[in-house]
Parts: sequence; structure tokens; C-alpha cells
Amino acid sequence: MCKREVHLQPEERDRLVKLVNKGYHQSSELKRAYMLLHSDNQKTDEAIAAMLFCSEDTVRRTRIRYLNEGLDAALEDKPRSGREPALNAQQEAYLIALACSEPPAGQERWTLDLLTQRMVDDEQVESLSPETVRLTLKKTNSNLG
Repeated sequence: MCKREVHLQPEERDRLVKLVNKGYHQSSELKRAYMLLHSDNQKTDEAIAAMLFCSEDTVRRTRIRYLNEGLDAALEDKPRSGREPALNAQQEAYLIALACSEPPAGQERWTLDLLTQRMVDDEQVESLSPETVRLTLKKTNSNLG
């Protein structure tokens, strides 16, 4: 058994039972609800993990999050930091317009390297990788060919 046991309030238990019975919530939310319900029934983290096909650490983190932050926090995904996009909407629009324009003199078409260099030369960005240019154009279904 774990040192920090879960003891759900009756209204919390009812809420979790309704949540799992409705079944149209995110699977991660349903799984966490089951973890808390089984934890309240004094099942071990190991037993819960085996039933729900997840790791014991996941069960432990969910239980501790419930105890420290409450039911809503335990059910929801934590916000993820992620990286800032390399290009903002205005820079993306500039890149797409540039890719659709006539290529530089002496060039048959735009290349990723040419677009990258032009974005830097036009002071749209300080630095940029050709891969970022490729992914941006791919996202918009732009074709350099």
C-alpha cells in the first residue's frame, strides 16, 4: 500500500463514476478517473497499473496530484511548455508570398536555401533553417516545383 492514500469525498466519487459511465471523455481523463476510483478502493499502484495497462509511476503521479492539487487537476493534462514557433503568422505569410513570386535573376525556381537566405536578407528573421521553410511550405501545400 502507499503512504499517501486517496479518500474520495462522496461527491467526487459520484462525479468520477458518472465520468467513466458516460465514456465520451478523453481516454487519458477516463484512465485517471479509473486510477482514482481504484485508489479509493485501496488497490495498490501495481494492481491499478496492471488493470489499466500503464506504469506504476503514472498511477502514483495521478494519486499525488489529486492529493496536492485536487480532483480537477488530477484529471486534466498538465500544460506543456513546447517551443515557440520559428515563424509567426506574418513571417509565414511573407515566406509563402515570396515562394509564389518570381525567383531571383538567374534562377529557374526558388530553392529552400534561396528562400531561407532571402528571409534573413529581408530582415524577416535573424536566422532560419531550410527545414523550417520546408515544413512551413508543406503545411500550406505550397510546391516549389
